Amino acid sequence: MDKQNDVAALIGRILLAYVFIPSGFETLTGFAGTVGYVKSAGVPLPEFAAAIKIALELGAGFLVLFGFKTRWAALAMIVYLIVITPIFHAYWSAPEAMRMAQELSFTKNVGIIGGFFLLLAFGPGRLSADRA
Repeated sequence: MDKQNDVAALIGRILLAYVFIPSGFETLTGFAGTVGYVKSAGVPLPEFAAAIKIALELGAGFLVLFGFKTRWAALAMIVYLIVITPIFHAYWSAPEAMRMAQELSFTKNVGIIGGFFLLLAFGPGRLSADRA
């Protein structure tokens, strides 16, 4: 059973990382567009916020992928997602045409937060740099 758990943990880490690593690279290569989007949401210091997005999505994304300092990376992503989800996916105040998509994105982020809480609680499994 331990081997199955470790493989499941590895697959879970890969899938969580898959959500964030490509997004981080997209932000890095399209920095100006991301800054504009962040600014349009009313976030102060949009350049700094976009840089934080890159650091967390790439940095924590790779840490989770490789299972290194996984609990710290999971905690960082939990905080990040708790902060950004209501700012960028406020479905309750979205125009009617966008409400369903924003609610879906909000709900997906809540589920992803749950995945990071599981990593925080149980660690990355033995198939990781942490070898938890």
